[in-house]
Amino acid sequence: MGPPYSKILNNRVQETCCSVLPGNNAFTAAQVPSTIQAQTPATIWRSGVFTLVFRTLHAMFTVKRLESRARLATRDDVTVPSLPITHGVGGDSCCVLTIPPVMEPCSCDTFVALPPATVGNRIIFGKNSDRPSDEVQEIVYFPEKTYKKGEKLECTYIEIEQAEKTYAVILSRPSWLWGAEMGANEFGVCIGNEAVWGKEEIDDTEALLGMDLVRLGLERANSAEAALEVIISLLEKYGQGGNCMEGSMSFTYHNSFLIADRKEAWILETAGQYWAAEKVEEGLRNISNNLSITTKIDREHPETRDYAKLKGWWDGKKEFNFAATYSYFNPSRSSSSGDRFCEGYKLLRKHKGNMTPSTMMEILSDKKSGINMEGGFMTTGSMVSILPQDLNQPCVHFFTGTPDPARSVFKPFIFVPQIQPFIKTVSPCFGSNDPVKEKPRFQTKPDRRHDLYKKHETAWTTLEPSQRKEILEKTKILEKQKLNEIELILNNPSSDKSSLVLLFPKCVNEELSIYELHCTNL
Repeated sequence: MGPPYSKILNNRVQETCCSVLPGNNAFTAAQVPSTIQAQTPATIWRSGVFTLVFRTLHAMFTVKRLESRARLATRDDVTVPSLPITHGVGGDSCCVLTIPPVMEPCSCDTFVALPPATVGNRIIFGKNSDRPSDEVQEIVYFPEKTYKKGEKLECTYIEIEQAEKTYAVILSRPSWLWGAEMGANEFGVCIGNEAVWGKEEIDDTEALLGMDLVRLGLERANSAEAALEVIISLLEKYGQGGNCMEGSMSFTYHNSFLIADRKEAWILETAGQYWAAEKVEEGLRNISNNLSITTKIDREHPETRDYAKLKGWWDGKKEFNFAATYSYFNPSRSSSSGDRFCEGYKLLRKHKGNMTPSTMMEILSDKKSGINMEGGFMTTGSMVSILPQDLNQPCVHFFTGTPDPARSVFKPFIFVPQIQPFIKTVSPCFGSNDPVKEKPRFQTKPDRRHDLYKKHETAWTTLEPSQRKEILEKTKILEKQKLNEIELILNNPSSDKSSLVLLFPKCVNEELSIYELHCTNL
């Protein structure tokens, strides 16, 4: 499927191979920051020398990100236990890299703005999904459906009990898995998840992925709080775990979630089976790749505090702070470190009182802050939702379905009757022959690109700069036109809904026509 976007759009991306000689398991400064140390319980013995092969460092970090985050490891509020990331060569595990927890792969940012921070008495939800640069994200629609009692549901890795009724959903998801990175349902519930790491050990046993929990929450809940209940109950019943990346490299994490509806938002953050939840009723909130719930805890696992005391993470005397207790570092001490969580909140605060869908799109497109990520991990899909508190107005959901929101079109969707399955944003289906279904898993990697992805990729990787500039101008004009159309719909909620059935696919076709006009070989 050709080189990943990151190699074309960001020539700073580097591939790094590192060797570890006997008695010295620190990388050289020229390779990665010296604070990263390697342990070699599964290294390869060749000619009396341990050789640590690390072919895919760029798929986890950009060098700039590593260098800035490494400095945290020298602070007195940071402890440095192991975060194992197992890499495979030819399908075989060959090494375990132990990284300070503050060096975690950075991916995803989710935002919500509630009145009075927004314009028009609306809640605005937004998310960037940051994933491996060669991973395809598809936009799919599933209608509501009823099931017989006792039916089973096959998620990405495990089978669970199916609900007797599921709601209509639109999802943006990595095309190899069952769940979703983000999405919405017919009741205006929106969910996005984040990878988080902390003191609680991560179990790579196959269970529900955090992305599975996103979809399950959307399919089974008619409000944000109900979705919270769904995710909590499934988390406690089935657990979370399994490889979160397509390929021989094992990439696992715990999850946090931002759940919103027309009324309120909930933050749910997990550490294994333990969790805390925070209710958000006004203002601004965002989540990134760190635990962020501190002392405002509206709900929690009944054993969250007892477990922390048992592990020696909390003395039971100080005020309980979930993030400080379960994180490797003290969030209050790191808030000025300039990481994406803080940068994201700064961008939200900049627009406080004036937040609109277009300003949320600007935030998601911001590269200087790192919110719009480039590199081995990059923004592969984006979503913005308008959730009016006026029940007479429809909820509107915008999706890109392509990498880099600054070079993509946010295309609108509204839940109305008789929505047809999408075609040009849906990846090929491989059925039971899909490498994710066969065991051992991920022995091959098929081409999962959908039509929109292919033409977007060709336009941005083969055309001359002048042509790309012209495409960018035209696609952003299209995006602005759609935003204006949506405002007319919101201001006239009694208008004919039948024209909205093709709202999303029509915009996809208009975007495709721009690429086709400039790419005669498409």
